[in-house]
Amino acid sequence: MDTDETTKDFIRQRYASIAAGKPLPVSASCCASTELSSFVEEGYARMEGYAAEADLALGCGLPTAHAGLAAGETVLDLGSGAGNDVFIAARAVGPSGRVIGVDMTPEMIAKAKANAEKLGAKNVEFRLGEIEALPVETGTVDAVISNCVVNLVPNKRKAFSEIHRVLKSGGRFTVSDIVLDGELPESVRKSAELWAGCVSGALQKEEYLGIARDAGFEVAVEKERLIEIPDEIVSAALAGATLSAPVRILSVTVVGRKKA
Repeated sequence: MDTDETTKDFIRQRYASIAAGKPLPVSASCCASTELSSFVEEGYARMEGYAAEADLALGCGLPTAHAGLAAGETVLDLGSGAGNDVFIAARAVGPSGRVIGVDMTPEMIAKAKANAEKLGAKNVEFRLGEIEALPVETGTVDAVISNCVVNLVPNKRKAFSEIHRVLKSGGRFTVSDIVLDGELPESVRKSAELWAGCVSGALQKEEYLGIARDAGFEVAVEKERLIEIPDEIVSAALAGATLSAPVRILSVTVVGRKKA
C-alpha cells in the first residue's frame, strides 16, 4: 500500500472511532486546543441551524459564516463528518436549495444520516467519497465549504482541482484549515498520528494559497488566527525531533472564486 493510502486508512480509522464516541486526544490534535475549540464552538452555537449533536468539535474555523450562502443554492461540504456545517448551510439555502456532504468514513456518513433524520432535514444528502475524487457531477455546485479537512488530504493539488471541477463558473469556496509559518521536521511530517491531528499534513501558508491559485481560483485569506499549543503537547508531538526555527501554526479561513 502506498504512503497516501496508508495515511488515509489511518485517518479513516481515527475518525471512525470519533464517530463511535471516542474523542480525538488533545495531544494529537491542534484543532482540539482549548482556546481554538472554545472560539469555534461559541461561534457555531450562535448560527441558525446549529445542532449540538452534529458538532464533534473537530473544526478550526467558521467557514459557513463567511460563505455568503443564499436561498436556492447548491452547497458541497467536504469532510462533512456528523453534519455540523451541512445543517447550518441547509438553513441558509432554504427548502429551494440543497446541501451535499461528502466524507470518506462510513461511520461518519451513518452518523450524519441519523442526525438528518432526527432533525427532519429534507434538503441534505450525504455521500461516501474522497475529496481527491468527489462523487459529484461537474459544474453543479454554487459553493464549497470545508472545515479543517483539506489539510488532511495527501494530494492537495488534486483536492483543489476537484473543487474547481464541481463548481459552476463563478462559483466559490470557503475553507477553514491549518497552515504553517515555519518548517516542520521530516519525521513529524511522516507521522500518521499527526496527520489525523492536522499538524503534519499542513502546508506553508503561501504554498497552500499557491495551490488554490494554480487550480484556477482567485483567493484571499478572510480570517487568520494563531493557534497556541501547550509546550508539553508540542514536545510530545515532536517525539525528540528538533526545530531549526520557531513554527507558527495558524488557523486560516480562505475564500476563493472560480474564474468565469
